[in-house]
Amino acid sequence: MFPRPIEQTSRSTQIMYKVALPIALFIWLFPLLGVALTSLRPASDLAQGNYFGMPSSIAFENYADVFRNSAIGQYILNSFKLTIPVVIGVVALSTMTGFALGIYKFRGCMAVFFIFVAGNFVPFQILMVPVRDMTVNLGLINTTAGLGLFHIAFQTGFCTLFMRNFIKGLPFELIEAARVEGVSEIKIFWYIVVPLMRPAIAALSVLVFTFIWNEYFWATVLTTSASIQPVTAGLNSLNGQYVAQWQLVSAGSIIAALPPVLMFFLMQKHFIAGLTMGAVK
Repeated sequence: MFPRPIEQTSRSTQIMYKVALPIALFIWLFPLLGVALTSLRPASDLAQGNYFGMPSSIAFENYADVFRNSAIGQYILNSFKLTIPVVIGVVALSTMTGFALGIYKFRGCMAVFFIFVAGNFVPFQILMVPVRDMTVNLGLINTTAGLGLFHIAFQTGFCTLFMRNFIKGLPFELIEAARVEGVSEIKIFWYIVVPLMRPAIAALSVLVFTFIWNEYFWATVLTTSASIQPVTAGLNSLNGQYVAQWQLVSAGSIIAALPPVLMFFLMQKHFIAGLTMGAVK
């Protein structure tokens, strides 16, 4: 059912694996390496067409120019203002809905669960026009609240699926024992279920933070001004009307990528525990 460890395969397979792995890793990292090199190129290199060669000199001042010549600091602050409340809202809602769908048996339970799951398969491009019209009618266009509420609604479906499956794997005997002792359902959820779900909550928080921070499509559809746009949409403003400042765009992209990377490494232990819990008895 599961693939065999590479150590248990034939000699030829191990050799092919050792050759293919660094090649695949290089191909995967090549765009990131290109962006990192471009962020250190002087503007003169790009003007002369040196897009893929080594930089003629290392221009660390590109990173300072990003902050001097653009509102990237405001964009990053906007991203934090958007992402942190969305993560809190999504995790809170999906934890409660996952608990309800995973513990209680009521009429229409599976139908409600399938609605949550089915929402994940709707292409978000199809929703562009109705969602934009709805935010305009509600007066939420070009607001952090409007963009945040949409992300909470759109992400809760996947997160409910994640939480419900995690809760289904918890020992139900603990909940039954608490009910026998007369503990209320709210206290069972808060004092028994939530502590057991901390690895899943940590893993889901990292995933949602990364999804929302890196999201570009809805940031450009639902926001227009620099005071509201997150960093993914704001990076486009680094290009001038007639000149493409790719060195600044690349430097801004590296800066914008740092928060989710740092969060992953800070939460790495909890993230891996949340994804692998229940994999073995």
